[in-house]
Amino acid sequence: MFEAHFQTFEEPEGGVALTARLSALREELARRKLTGFVVPRADQQQNEYVAASEERLAWLTGFTGSAGLAIVLSKQAALFVDGRYTLQAAKQVDAKAWQVEPLVEPPPEHWLTRHLSAGDRLGFDPWLHTSAAAERLAAACTKAGAELVAVDRNPVDAIWSERPAPPLGPVSIHGAQFSGEIEAEKLKRIRLEINKLGVDALVLSDSHAVAWAFNIRGADVSHTPLPLSYALVPKDGRPLVFIDHRKLSNATRDHLEQSADVEEPAALAPKLTELAKRGASIALDSATAADALSRLIAGAGGKPVRGNDPVSLLKAVKNITEIEGTRSAHQRDAVALARFLAWIDREAPTGHLTEIDTVEALETFRRQTGALKDVSFPTIAGTGPNGAIVHYRVTRKSNRRIAPGDLLLIDSGAQYQDGTTDVTRTIAIGTPSDEMRDRFTRVLRGHIAIARAIFPDGTTGAQLDSFARQYLWQAGIDFEHGTGHGVGSYLSVHEGPARISKLGTTPLKRGMILSNEPGYYKTDAYGIRIENLELVIGTDIAGAEKPVNAFETLTLAPIDRRLIEVSLLSQDELAWLNDYHARVARVVRPHLDDNATKLWLDEATAVLK
Repeated sequence: MFEAHFQTFEEPEGGVALTARLSALREELARRKLTGFVVPRADQQQNEYVAASEERLAWLTGFTGSAGLAIVLSKQAALFVDGRYTLQAAKQVDAKAWQVEPLVEPPPEHWLTRHLSAGDRLGFDPWLHTSAAAERLAAACTKAGAELVAVDRNPVDAIWSERPAPPLGPVSIHGAQFSGEIEAEKLKRIRLEINKLGVDALVLSDSHAVAWAFNIRGADVSHTPLPLSYALVPKDGRPLVFIDHRKLSNATRDHLEQSADVEEPAALAPKLTELAKRGASIALDSATAADALSRLIAGAGGKPVRGNDPVSLLKAVKNITEIEGTRSAHQRDAVALARFLAWIDREAPTGHLTEIDTVEALETFRRQTGALKDVSFPTIAGTGPNGAIVHYRVTRKSNRRIAPGDLLLIDSGAQYQDGTTDVTRTIAIGTPSDEMRDRFTRVLRGHIAIARAIFPDGTTGAQLDSFARQYLWQAGIDFEHGTGHGVGSYLSVHEGPARISKLGTTPLKRGMILSNEPGYYKTDAYGIRIENLELVIGTDIAGAEKPVNAFETLTLAPIDRRLIEVSLLSQDELAWLNDYHARVARVVRPHLDDNATKLWLDEATAVLK
């Protein structure tokens, strides 16, 4: 019935092919007199979604998650993943060949110090690691009496005979009707930040920053309209944009050349060398700049100055045009979501639907808006035990039929030219158990606590994170992911620097958009997550002694009333929920064109007492 457009459901390679690849890599390392090699899930800019040509970790191990790292030694090999991917990694990799280890606590360096021996030589590709990551690896090697060796050519690439070519997605202009600010004004603000840093130039190693600064978008990676590129912004003079010219039409080249000189990517190293030879201090983004850039600048006599990319914060604070655009995108998305959720409620109880059916249906409803550019990440549609895998991605092999008594967790998003969306709903198929209702309501109370939060200017995401967890903690349970991430404006659905998590140290500023997504996951049983996007806004408090902020909820989709244990909600929480549902109905109903969906929406948003 539905045709998928942006997603595939093929199972990653496994078995004999992966065993042969691991053996081939060990042979290549031996030829280079290396004891081991580090394979991160990364490209040169530490992007979350990477081109097929950069999927070295998946090609070698079979693990397809968006974050991870492998270390291959002569006798041992380990894959390191965070809490989101523990279950997925265990299913995807060969347990005889790979140990699956934590990515964060303890970090991979801890494993290295236990497995390296004196005199060992551990290789790494300096284009795929930040300087901070390289320093951690070097410290672990030193502690073990081993040596960290920067390689000129990645040994994985040497054995990957069918490696895809780098992408050549066409670049488009992101007009002022969407960006709200012309390039000249953005560059003025960037130069103010360069002056504050006291440096001679700033390297934009993050393609998102280049896209934002020069009002362009691209098609080089899945799900994010990213033009893979670099830029060099001097404190005086014209900036340079380094991008493959084959991606540029005459119009996009003319657009870029109004504010910058345009060079091929290969020109970046000579330009940096030229600057560095004059003793220039050059700012690099700690989070995305490859260690190779620091090495190049320092080797030519310059001073690499590592720190936070100032563009990251400028980009995160949306202007009025971007805010209005994202409101429009969410209203458009809400109509597609209502049609989808009504369809699920009609069809799922029959027992005929599968997870893939839901992914294809939701994408189709979004496509019918006429404005969908892409999904903003691969849709997570997990029913029953698959819902407990936090970043589950359905394949034809794992595809599960949706059965009465299941919970269906569906986390999805859309890329529209005026905004990016990300929403999760958990849907009861048939009658949920008392435990499901209890857990769902605890997650909902945490979600409401974030949505209703009032906080002074300067508050960080780490300070808000426990608001979302408090009711789960009271039952001795928790979730292993952050509560929220930043979201871009027709850019990455996962945007820094602000986040709501234990590690969220960036103050939340008015104009930032963040997700609010607490959850609960019972292994081999079910998963629960409720996610809306929130806009940081100012609010007036009588007698307030400093500026105070709050959240405006952007996402408009019913929260499943069948899963709510009303007796657990306070009056204020119940009022928030009823007000939210009234707003959903008010905004969405006029745009629905069939009575069946209108009646469904009326019931789904009815007042709870």
